[in-house]
Amino acid sequence: MPAPYPQEFREDVVRVARSREDGITIAQIAKDFGVHEMTLHKWIRQADIDDGNRPGKSREESAELREARKQIRLLQQENEVLRRAAAYLSQANLPKRFYPLVSELAADGIPVAVSLRVLKLSRQPYYRWRKQQVTQAELIEAYRANALLDAHVDDPEYGYRFLVGEAAEAGEVMCKRTAWRICRDNQWWSVFGKKRGKNGNCPGPPVHDDLVKRDFSADEVNELWLTDITEHWTDEGKLYLCAIKDVFSGRIVGYSISDRMKARLAVNALDNATSRRGDVAGCIVHSDRGSQGGFNWWTQHLRSRRVLMGRSVESTQYVSLAYSDALITAGVSASVGTVGDSYDNALAETVNGLYKAELIHSKRLWESTEAVELATMGWVHWWNTARLHEALGYRTPAEVEAAYTPSRDVAPVAS
Repeated sequence: MPAPYPQEFREDVVRVARSREDGITIAQIAKDFGVHEMTLHKWIRQADIDDGNRPGKSREESAELREARKQIRLLQQENEVLRRAAAYLSQANLPKRFYPLVSELAADGIPVAVSLRVLKLSRQPYYRWRKQQVTQAELIEAYRANALLDAHVDDPEYGYRFLVGEAAEAGEVMCKRTAWRICRDNQWWSVFGKKRGKNGNCPGPPVHDDLVKRDFSADEVNELWLTDITEHWTDEGKLYLCAIKDVFSGRIVGYSISDRMKARLAVNALDNATSRRGDVAGCIVHSDRGSQGGFNWWTQHLRSRRVLMGRSVESTQYVSLAYSDALITAGVSASVGTVGDSYDNALAETVNGLYKAELIHSKRLWESTEAVELATMGWVHWWNTARLHEALGYRTPAEVEAAYTPSRDVAPVAS
């Protein structure tokens, strides 16, 4: 991307253009200074706006707006940190998690009594913790847990009854009930003896809240987007499509195709949508959590014999760090439905069903990934500009957006 012209240079060129003599055109001045004629017209128009001679948004207002949006994104990030921190601290054993905070506040001059009263903690347990931060019972429990973990890693097939014997040989004697409690708290299960969900993974805590609550309605463009991932086979292997739909008009505003179901698939679709729609700050992007992409717990067990089943594996597309960073960069908010509930993202899955019914299943088998990509490009254009939608009153998404009159300051729609 070429570097912008310096502001002093722009002002000098505009001054020359305004004070030009009769018979000298804007095109001649632009050519003399080595700039495009349309560029010079834009500079003159912006200068008139800055001088108050015509309506529009001045450079100062644009800079203030950019700074305000930057601050909003920063506040959103800080709120997300606080929300995740609150969820983390709400798990268990809260007092001991807050005791170091009380000590830090005391070092800053805040009385211990005040901190304990605000945090609703007792004085005696706090001072016992100050005297001995790790109790003898906790130390014994830690040694027992380490012995059980070592035995579990070496033999994932063993349940807690067999792990007790392995730990005893390592010098940590305990009863079976104690071993069961430690294994339960850490979710160390036998690979054969514990019922698991699909692919052997259990869902972890939600990374984003469900802001939609199955209310798939919007009064403005770029107010609510829905996205989902679908897959299909070709002669060259499997392909994945991630499409993003604007709820207001039904338009597919962005999509991405790849032969790998990674976080980059969702990130590319979001970048494609934001580049087409421009400024979409404040928009909500709703999705499910994505998929683990064919994770097989038994294959993983055979590869490394380090199977810790039942733990959350938050590496799916819509809860990945890369996707979260892309959301923050675009200034949009994420919304994620619950696990295993298709109704929480039904409208997006409907688009996937129509995509397969109207395009993919029209051929027995696609011979190449390139053919699918070209066909998908044509299908998306047909969906947006020619296909009639019953929910839109038998109109196309393009017709709906052409008749759209914004009731607030939103970015203009793009094709």
